[in-house]
Amino acid sequence: MQEKGTISIHTENIFPIIKKFLYSDNEIFLRELVSNAVDATQKIKRLATLGQYNGELGDITVEVAFDKDKKTITISDRGLGMTAEEIKKYINQIAFSGAAEFVEKFKDAKDANEIIGKFGLGFYSAFMVADKVEINTLSYQEGAAAARWTCDGSTEFEISAGDRTERGTEVTLFINADSEEFLDKWKLQGILDKYCKFLPVPIKFGTKTDSVEDGEDADGKKKWKSVEKDNIINTTSPIWTKSPNDLKDEDYLKFYKELYPMGEDPLFWIHLNVDYPFNLTGVLYFPKVKNDFEMQKNKIKLFSRQVFITDEVKDIVPEFLMLLHGVIDSPDIPLNVSRSFLQADSNVKKINSYITKKVADKLGELYKKDRKVYEEKWNDIGLFVKYGMISEDKFAEKGKDFALLKNTKGEYFTLPEYKEKVKAIQTDKNDQTVYLYATDVNKQDGFIQSANKKDYDVLVMDSPIDSHFIQHLEMKEEKTQLKRVDADVAEKLIEKEDSYANLLTEDQSKKVKEIFEKAISNATYSVDVAGLSPEEMPVTVTMDEFMRRMKDMAQMGGGMSFYGSLPDNYKVAINGNHPVIDKLLKTEDEEAQTKLAKQAFDLALLSQGMLTGKDLTAFVKRSVELI
Repeated sequence: MQEKGTISIHTENIFPIIKKFLYSDNEIFLRELVSNAVDATQKIKRLATLGQYNGELGDITVEVAFDKDKKTITISDRGLGMTAEEIKKYINQIAFSGAAEFVEKFKDAKDANEIIGKFGLGFYSAFMVADKVEINTLSYQEGAAAARWTCDGSTEFEISAGDRTERGTEVTLFINADSEEFLDKWKLQGILDKYCKFLPVPIKFGTKTDSVEDGEDADGKKKWKSVEKDNIINTTSPIWTKSPNDLKDEDYLKFYKELYPMGEDPLFWIHLNVDYPFNLTGVLYFPKVKNDFEMQKNKIKLFSRQVFITDEVKDIVPEFLMLLHGVIDSPDIPLNVSRSFLQADSNVKKINSYITKKVADKLGELYKKDRKVYEEKWNDIGLFVKYGMISEDKFAEKGKDFALLKNTKGEYFTLPEYKEKVKAIQTDKNDQTVYLYATDVNKQDGFIQSANKKDYDVLVMDSPIDSHFIQHLEMKEEKTQLKRVDADVAEKLIEKEDSYANLLTEDQSKKVKEIFEKAISNATYSVDVAGLSPEEMPVTVTMDEFMRRMKDMAQMGGGMSFYGSLPDNYKVAINGNHPVIDKLLKTEDEEAQTKLAKQAFDLALLSQGMLTGKDLTAFVKRSVELI
């Protein structure tokens, strides 16, 4: 049997196009060829199960080998095998049936994932690294003859009699000069670990040395000996392929360590398993979240039939769950397609919704099962929940039942519970319920204490997402407003009908204002004299809630850059009812007045950590003089 021919392409040669577009991602040739070998192996197993193949299955391990001297990489299997006719059909025709469309559609492609697998080109990814590819195969069919196919990367091929004596296929790549980096044990091992670690058929890559027990020595101590054994690189039945009923907590934790050897143990996990209206399995883990978002992302691995595809899953997994870790496996996600294609795929949208629902259900279940344990984990999971409620309406609807608010006393409340707690005392004269919050409990302690004296409760809002969550709450909770506890003096944070009257006359207030303006001598501080409780500080420095919020959002890149460029403006509230102000008015000496006003103002700055550099040095010196 000898036949030469030309692959029927009616357009420019396809091989240079493959090389040109896929050069940056050329390691995937190994994934494609090993996946093909695994498919062929699973098919023969299936035929045996159906009684359509009665021979011995024997050892079905797929083997990857390389020869540095001959510059070859070989992938061999004991799967279905092919006849010469099947080679012509599957290798020469089907793979190129869409060649013209391929060239037209992808001539401007930038992403390798837009191409491979889209037109049956998986096998031809071999030509990214090989000058010549040879297939040696023997079909499982009775009486079939072995066949050999060779192609040098042009459109010409040759089919001849093969010399294989057992069922299966061997693909040999004659590596080109630019790709000799792949003729390296550790390079190949790394690629196999990345893409093939969980394939359902054993993959052998060389051998490895193991230590095994070898009796005891004269002192009764264990002896060990080295044995050479097959290096099987994969786990054929990873936990996401099993039933949750057959797994224990330690199985999930062990698998997590396999995926992330350096990671801390996760808080909990969700086992995904659905077969309608799409197929999806997987395990998603909730890690302990650090504040560095980017460090956490791209930890979910996407598989298709146990073949690793990518850890770029942003269209499959909702944005707020990108901080989760774990594995998703779905044959319904088109293999090797570009991210833009993923967004348009209806299955991807369904999968996205399903994962959102599963996570919400799991969180609700954990909350109901043991609220105390849930509260203990809130610092780690609160970020997911708040992020989810901001970005997904459906999640927000479910989330309001298990989202928690924490106050400065370390107590936790659901959203309805908190509304009920503060409604009576923290509703202002306009019938708005005002939630007070602190972003830095230590720095804002003075303000928190002032609020507590009025029996106001203060929430802790110190996570990176809280500035957005605050806005979410104001939108969703009726007649509710949030104010940072240092946005104004306690008296004015929640305006009531019965506020303190200013005991100073109009002239006295005017004089106090002038003294402080002269002492502060800074246009970014606007001075106001108000009637406050005599127990409050004589001077309080605050930034308006709206202005500070806009500046915070500008810092986070929230499209408020205009506010970010404005100078910081602060309000200086002078407590007209404080004894220090009375003392100030009774002081005749102008210099002494200025010094006293400056001291009171600097104390207000100091309480907020705003007094630094020369101003702090001058304050300390002045304080010593006053002593």
